[in-house]
Amino acid sequence: MTQLALVIDLNVCVGCHACVTSCKEWNTSGPAGSMVDKNPYKEDPTGTFFNRVQSFEIGTYPQTETVHFPKSCLHCEEPPCVPVCPTGASYKREEDGIVLVDYDKCIGCKYCSWACPYGARELDEKQKVMKKCTLCVDRIYDEDLPEKERLPACVMSCPTSARLFGDIHDENSDVSKAIREDAGYQLMPEWGTKPANHYLPRRKVKMTIHKDELERVDNPLSKEERKTHNAPSDSPSLEDMTTW
Repeated sequence: MTQLALVIDLNVCVGCHACVTSCKEWNTSGPAGSMVDKNPYKEDPTGTFFNRVQSFEIGTYPQTETVHFPKSCLHCEEPPCVPVCPTGASYKREEDGIVLVDYDKCIGCKYCSWACPYGARELDEKQKVMKKCTLCVDRIYDEDLPEKERLPACVMSCPTSARLFGDIHDENSDVSKAIREDAGYQLMPEWGTKPANHYLPRRKVKMTIHKDELERVDNPLSKEERKTHNAPSDSPSLEDMTTW
C-alpha cells in the first residue's frame, strides 16, 4: 500500500519558518482554509497552524547549539485519532495513507487531539472543527500544476531542501533511500502509532582551524607588502585605517 509522507533532515533545517508561512498561505486560500488568527501580536494570541517549528538549545554552556524541529501531523500508519472519533470525521485514506478530517462530520469535540501523542491537531476557533496537515492533498493531485510543483507547499518553499516527500513504502523512492542511508527515525515509536513521517538526525561536524591558517600570508594593503606592489608610500594603508 502506498504511504505518502515527509522526511525532514534536522541537519540542514535552519529554522527559517518558510515551511510554516507557505503552509499557512496555501491552506488558508485553499479548501482547508481559512485558518484563523486572533490577536497575533497581543496577549493570548490564538491561531491554527498545520506546521510549527520548535527551536530549543541543547548542550551545556559554552558548548551549546540550537536545534530546529519542524512538527506536523505524522500521518501514522496506525493513527490513534481515527478510532476515537465519534462521528467518523477523522479517517485514513487507503489509496495513499494520508490522514484527513471531514469538516462536514467534525463536531469539534477534541477527542482526536487528546488521542494524538504528538499534539498535531488544533481546533479552528472560527469554524469549530479540528484541523491538521493534509500533505497538501489538493496540490499533489492537481493536474493543472506542472508535475514538479505537485508537492506540499512546505517542501516547495524550503530553501535548504530539508524536506523530502514521497512514498516510504517504495524502496526506490528518495524518501526511502534517505531513511535507509541516513538513519532516518520515527518520532516516539514506543506509542505504536507507526508514524509515516521520519526525521534524519543531526550529524556532528567538526572543523579544526590551526592558528597559522588565520594569519594573512600576503596582504597587498599592509605597509610591508605595499612596497612590492608599487603603491604610493604616503597614502594610508589598510593597517592605518582599521583597528584589527
